Amino acid sequence: MSSLRPTAALVATLVLGAFAPGCSSTGSFVQAASVKPDHERKPAPDFALKDADGRTVRLSDYHGKVVLLDFWATWCDPCKFEIPWFMDMQRRQKDRGFAVLGVSMDDAGWETVKPFVTRMGVNYRVLMGNDEAAQLYGGVDALPTTFLIDRQGRIAAVHVGLGNRKDFEDGVEQLLEAPAPADTGRAPVSTGVAGAK
Repeated sequence: MSSLRPTAALVATLVLGAFAPGCSSTGSFVQAASVKPDHERKPAPDFALKDADGRTVRLSDYHGKVVLLDFWATWCDPCKFEIPWFMDMQRRQKDRGFAVLGVSMDDAGWETVKPFVTRMGVNYRVLMGNDEAAQLYGGVDALPTTFLIDRQGRIAAVHVGLGNRKDFEDGVEQLLEAPAPADTGRAPVSTGVAGAK
C-alpha cells in the first residue's frame, strides 16, 4: 500500500499544477476574476483632490502606473480591515510602477483623518474626497469602494464592500504584468474633473 503514496502524491501535484494560477500559455502568470478584459475598460475619471500637506493630486499624475484607488472612511470597519493589505501591497509593489491612493470620505475632514492615518502608519498617499469626486465614480454608495486602474488610466476592476485580499493582489499582479503604454502622457480623462476642496 505504501508504494502507492508517491504515485498519489505525484498525481495530486500534477493536478494542482494544471489548475493553479500562474501557468499560462499566453504569458500572463496571474489571472484575477474581477479584472475586466481590455475592450471593456473605460477611462477612469480624472480628479483634483488635496493630500494631507495641501498639495493638489490628480489621478492623471499617475498615468503609466497601476493604481489602486480606495474610497474609504475612518468610521468604516471593512475599510480598516483592508488598509493593512493595501499598505503591504504599496510596500512590495511600489518599485514596479504601482501606487495606492486612498480617498477619505470623512465629513469631519483632516481633523479626523490625519490622526487615524498616523496611528495606522499608512504608507501611501491619502486624499480628502468630496461629493463631486464620488459622483464621477458612480456615486460611491458603499464604503469601501475600490477601483483597480491599469497603466493606460482605465478602470480594470471595481470592488464594492469588503474585498478579497487574493483577488486584489492577483488583479494588481495581472495589471503590472501587462506591457506599459508607449505614450506616458496624461491618462484619458472623462468629461468632468472633480475640483479640489
